[in-house]
Amino acid sequence: MSKMTIVVLLSVLLFSACGSSKSVDLLSPNGEIAFNLEVNENGQAFYKLQTNKNQIFSDSRLGMELHEDSLFTDGLRIINVVRNEKNENWKPVWGPNETIPEKYNELIVSLKNHENNDLKLYVRLFDDGLGFRYEIPQQNGIDSINITKELTEFNFAQNGTAWSIPANFDSYEMLYRTTQLSEVPDANTPITVKMESGYYVSIHEANLTNYAGMTLKNTGSTNFQANLVPWPDGVKVKAKGSLQSPWRTVMLCKNAADLVESNLIQNLNEACAIPDTKWIQPMKYVGIWWGMHLGVETWTPGPIHGATTDNMKKYIDFAADNNIQAVLAEGWNTGWENWGKPRAFDQVTPYPDFDFDEIVSYAKSKGVELIGHHETGGDYIFYEESMDKAFSKLHDNGIRVVKTGYAGPIPNGQFHHGQKMVQHYRKVVETAAKYHLMVDAHEPIKATGISRTYPNMMTREGARGMEWNGWSEGNPPEHHVILPFTRCLGGPIDYTPGTFDILYKNRKNYIKWNSNDKGNSRVNTTLAKQLALWVCLYSPLQMASDMISNYEDQPAFQFFVNLPADFEESKVLAAEIGDVYAVARRKASNWYIGAITDENAREIDLDLGFLDADKKYVATIYSDTENTSLNENPTEIKIFKKAVDSKTKLHVKMQNSGGQAIEIREAEK
Repeated sequence: MSKMTIVVLLSVLLFSACGSSKSVDLLSPNGEIAFNLEVNENGQAFYKLQTNKNQIFSDSRLGMELHEDSLFTDGLRIINVVRNEKNENWKPVWGPNETIPEKYNELIVSLKNHENNDLKLYVRLFDDGLGFRYEIPQQNGIDSINITKELTEFNFAQNGTAWSIPANFDSYEMLYRTTQLSEVPDANTPITVKMESGYYVSIHEANLTNYAGMTLKNTGSTNFQANLVPWPDGVKVKAKGSLQSPWRTVMLCKNAADLVESNLIQNLNEACAIPDTKWIQPMKYVGIWWGMHLGVETWTPGPIHGATTDNMKKYIDFAADNNIQAVLAEGWNTGWENWGKPRAFDQVTPYPDFDFDEIVSYAKSKGVELIGHHETGGDYIFYEESMDKAFSKLHDNGIRVVKTGYAGPIPNGQFHHGQKMVQHYRKVVETAAKYHLMVDAHEPIKATGISRTYPNMMTREGARGMEWNGWSEGNPPEHHVILPFTRCLGGPIDYTPGTFDILYKNRKNYIKWNSNDKGNSRVNTTLAKQLALWVCLYSPLQMASDMISNYEDQPAFQFFVNLPADFEESKVLAAEIGDVYAVARRKASNWYIGAITDENAREIDLDLGFLDADKKYVATIYSDTENTSLNENPTEIKIFKKAVDSKTKLHVKMQNSGGQAIEIREAEK
């Protein structure tokens, strides 16, 4: 009999012997985090979370409101408790680390309400945080489930500094606010907090499946309640027979680096559901994309149409010459001129100046893959009708990646982040798997770790990305040193770094096409920081976003040429939210480091103790110079080599919104 089975049996026997309980406790595996569940005299369920020295959450409500004859709000009583534990390692298909530890203690609490209906609460406590979810099992008396409100609360016991974006049911593309936690009126998740005690907490959700996305609303001071994205009729979640909520997650770490290195979100998702994953492979790519955002090319046909046969061949040639696996083209298919109309986009018919068959043949002759692009304008209904035909066209032509877009209103009053669209986004991923297609989703549902279950869900936008720099005041310098501790905690981000023409000196004449364009658009980083972002903002589909003409005869592009598409090990070397971030990633025996700063110039020392102690290495360093200036001279860069080993403390000097990119290889003997 296994240890887990013995623990479960003993827990059941002890609970049965003691009769009904009103309080249940759980400790993390290392004993440093404690969870307490209590049902008061009114049958209302609350939980508390604390460490050895600090209260993290004071009494926080649990439960949900259904249609009025089946409420799980009060009148609850604990019927049974089962305890489990797990301590295993698992291997993802891809990721920043080749092995992930999964270690937790678990409670499964069975409750009944005043009508004798069943509700289960699953609680898992890790050494770096908490996950809990609700289950309404199949039972007599409940057929249709309509959740009108989730009572889940996160009542912080202390104030702190919070990094958040406003709650929004249609978009995550907003700048982060740095405020006191008590000043946050509402938020999309993840929201990350540095508490007054010094602990770092990030609230999010894992395994968002057949449920509405969760936002948070402030109910007073530092108290927050879940607020689910509604259907048009106001109901939040609809189900038949039974239901499981996503995991409500609380990362709880002693420093900011541990937040980034946490695997809690992935560990709260199911194991891989795809039997054969050999076709799922990370890639680097370039594409016909940035020119449209700059206004020097168009998505629609005309004199400056971007996606033409000749232009595509130039990108394919460039990729073949520079160790880049794939090329994307947006604006290749008919329908862009009908944006905003129903059934606008034809996902299989190319424009006359884009010879699809010739391009497929040419790419194959060069050993380069193509990335398909499907814009929907938000019309998910028509896309679902067209999906099989469109995916089949890609698969039949040897295309393994599709980038999707939903830039537009969702039909019939639905929201991007409601249950209907959560169902749709999952349908896309599952259908794509049937056609051996990897997915890069823009205007997506939030990342909640489902890439563990469906590793063909490679990467997604879900943040204010590089494109905003083409037609607005641009993303501020601190944006890049907030993302790793907020949005990126949910999963990989397709931020599309790598713009080299920082001040758009090569743009010349362009067409203003976006109302956000006030004539002050630019990229608010140095060139060295753009290189570093390829390492700092992890994505298994990583883009060099600029027009390829800006990479030609540019020695700094060699960093991307040498950069792997995926890694085997990652270590955070420096981390403070909104200030500085540095991370090292290993592929085979080579290491790649990205270091970035906010609007302040900064000097840090990086400990290279992770290198093998008995080996010598050479670091190729791409650095800001003394003359690099964010406003006047952002593209000046110094490239030099330095001998290093495991005892080296590498001094990194970064200018305002600057960075440093480093490639470390074993020295030749």
